[in-house]
Amino acid sequence: MNKFLVAILFAMWAPLAMAVAPYTMGTKLNGGDVNAVMGQVESKLTAEGFTVIGKYSPKGVGQYGVVVVTDKGVLDAIHSTGGAAVIGAGIRVGVKADGTVSYMTPDYWYRAYFRKQFSSADAAVKAVTGKLQKALGAGKGFGGDVSESDLPGYRYMVGMERFGSDKDELKAHSSFEAAVKVVQDNLAKGTNKTAKVYEVIMADKKIAVFGVAMNDPKTGEGNWINKIGTENIAAVPYEIYVVGSKVYSPYGRFRMALGWPNLGMGTFMKVSDSPDEILETLTGVAGGVYEKSSAF
Repeated sequence: MNKFLVAILFAMWAPLAMAVAPYTMGTKLNGGDVNAVMGQVESKLTAEGFTVIGKYSPKGVGQYGVVVVTDKGVLDAIHSTGGAAVIGAGIRVGVKADGTVSYMTPDYWYRAYFRKQFSSADAAVKAVTGKLQKALGAGKGFGGDVSESDLPGYRYMVGMERFGSDKDELKAHSSFEAAVKVVQDNLAKGTNKTAKVYEVIMADKKIAVFGVAMNDPKTGEGNWINKIGTENIAAVPYEIYVVGSKVYSPYGRFRMALGWPNLGMGTFMKVSDSPDEILETLTGVAGGVYEKSSAF
């Protein structure tokens, strides 16, 4: 009987053990000004060998900031893999003015972005996880659990988009160089009230990614982050990326759900206009002409 009960308990526990949370809580730092907290985080990350490539405070999301870094091991894995995996080049760390620190859980995000090729990046993911834990602490995971097996083909619910949806393609250009220049130029001039947070370009592989701040008070991050949860601040910035001569960005019903997987449908419906608003914003950055999609 005891063996039978143990078997039942193990069967109940095993699925939970295979679930991954999108964020990890770090060790709390001295609070005060959000920029000062970001400065503390930057120092801790650079001491562990990370390279800071961007910092920003999303418009309309008071008291929060994000530090974005790269890691050589992860970049090498992306370079080897190529293609859409470049979207994962930026490693995001969220901070709050009170000293709260959280960071994207590499195992979660890279399973979603490397998909079937995750095994080739597994060693780099484990290594960068250890570096983040050493730099920032290894607290509890939070933000909702998703099964490891579901992440490569993740979608919020049946009928919604996955990573690599047809809606991800924003604009085709004549060459990789032309595509990158259009994105750079449009971010530099603030097209659709955007700004560049970071960029990573691997010209020899013809892949690039840009972190985009969306600053429009009506349609930008402040409009939807405040509705679905500021505690998941390490979900942003949103990405626009280039593979070959085409510019892409993950459609909102995938990207927002990946960053906030524990949302109830009622809350998700509060931002039902946001996926197409993001698409419109980033289509302009890509140099394309927006065409309204079907309703949520």
